[in-house]
Amino acid sequence: MSEDAGNHSPRPHRPIPLAPADFEPFAGGADPARVSEAAHLAAHALVHHGRANDDPEITARLVSLADQQGLEVIAELWAESPARSLPGALWRLYALRAATQRDPERIAVYFKAGKDTAQVSHVVAGVAEPPGAEELKTMTDAILSGAFDGDFDVALERSAAFCRVVALGQTEVADQREMSNETHASKLTHSAQRLVKTAEDLEHAASAWRRGELD
Repeated sequence: MSEDAGNHSPRPHRPIPLAPADFEPFAGGADPARVSEAAHLAAHALVHHGRANDDPEITARLVSLADQQGLEVIAELWAESPARSLPGALWRLYALRAATQRDPERIAVYFKAGKDTAQVSHVVAGVAEPPGAEELKTMTDAILSGAFDGDFDVALERSAAFCRVVALGQTEVADQREMSNETHASKLTHSAQRLVKTAEDLEHAASAWRRGELD
């Protein structure tokens, strides 16, 4: 949930944890078709507990890659994917988790400010209670490790609700600081807008998953 906006330079071999809104495609030299195929294979292998494809060797290699190199390596593949796709949704969960872990105290402030607003019930209407930062981490850890056995669409919607609550909190804090620190308030407002876009992408992915169309 970075408050800073700006252009991104090509990422290093191991990606730096990004804010949930920092999802612009990075420069890269690999064949886009092969990167896309690998991203989708990895996403399906994790979400479907390794049963998404018929080749056990592919699944074994993906599990080995995650064990030896860490989730970052697989997430790097997802960063290139369309926002409203299965790997794109997993990239957003990965980045949301990383941003929350990077600055949990600040996120907690925004989350509390968002939940305290009168608008929050309308923002997350129809969705179960938005997860707190620790619950979000537990849920995304399970998804990204292939251990999640709950309803994936509900997990996406709850993650989207988390984004919306934090965005509301950022807007509230921005309003409070507009007079004393206009620059910071402006950054917070833009960050909130990008978080809402992330929430919309996750909600779209949840709907597509229920229709059997998230690929």
